[in-house]
Amino acid sequence: MNLLRTPDDRFRLLPDFDYTPRYGLVPDGEGGEISMCYVETGPDDGPIVLLLHGEPTWSYLYRHVMRVLAEAGVRAVAVDLVGFGRSDKPVDLGDHSYARHVEWVRALAFDVLDLHDVTLVGQDWGGLIGLRLVAENPDRFGAVVAANTGLPTGDHAMPGVWWAFRKAVEQSKSLDIGRFVQSGCLTSLPDEVLAAYDAPFPDDSYKAGPRAMPTLVATTPEDPATQANRDAWTALARWDKPFLVAFSDGDPITGAMAPLLSGTVPGAEGIEHPVIEGAGHFLQEDAGDRLGAAIARFVAESVTT
Repeated sequence: MNLLRTPDDRFRLLPDFDYTPRYGLVPDGEGGEISMCYVETGPDDGPIVLLLHGEPTWSYLYRHVMRVLAEAGVRAVAVDLVGFGRSDKPVDLGDHSYARHVEWVRALAFDVLDLHDVTLVGQDWGGLIGLRLVAENPDRFGAVVAANTGLPTGDHAMPGVWWAFRKAVEQSKSLDIGRFVQSGCLTSLPDEVLAAYDAPFPDDSYKAGPRAMPTLVATTPEDPATQANRDAWTALARWDKPFLVAFSDGDPITGAMAPLLSGTVPGAEGIEHPVIEGAGHFLQEDAGDRLGAAIARFVAESVTT
């Protein structure tokens, strides 16, 4: 597998993100290894929250959430997906698959970090991957927070705004990562924050991950990921551990998934699910402090129940 690694100097002077990068090696699926990066904060003995980002962001997205969680005594671990952030970046689009991304995160979280009793926080692709991990490794997780995400099987049509995004990614000669992140926010992001989202991608040769991810979403019942996602829904329909649905009020891409998740997962019953007001698809940017506070309250309640 042909891999690129973003030079470290691209990540200098990141605003509000002075966490020390840490790395773990996971099998690439072809007999080699891939280096995945993660950052963490909070007490070593605190309850563990695994933060998974989506497309086309990286762990930088969780910087405000991580601060709030650490102040609440939570150990927050934020991973860079393969192809994003400081993690290695396969050059070929064909090296990316839904199943591989699930396995890469599983290997880092469980084989490398040996995490147990984890609370998953998944947004966008972080949920598509994370909910599969929960369904396939239920003994490793103690709770779940689903935030602006879903688990598509191709049995229902994706919204038009998502198809417009996919078309833009597929047809663009040069992906403007910062612009795509801004388009998913209701607030205006400062130039230095937009630069932080551009940082992992010195040129388009590094952007196979962002280009591939929209094409990996199951959009037809015949999609390669469909059966595994259907199996995950079956498992989630039996999940009776705490499950929080924390969606924003301004996400046209995933909004319809909130009632489906809260109505399907037994662990969501009897929980007050917050609606994060004034936030778009990337609610961590628009309302990171409020999302962090909601997660911290949920973790505290989950640990005591």
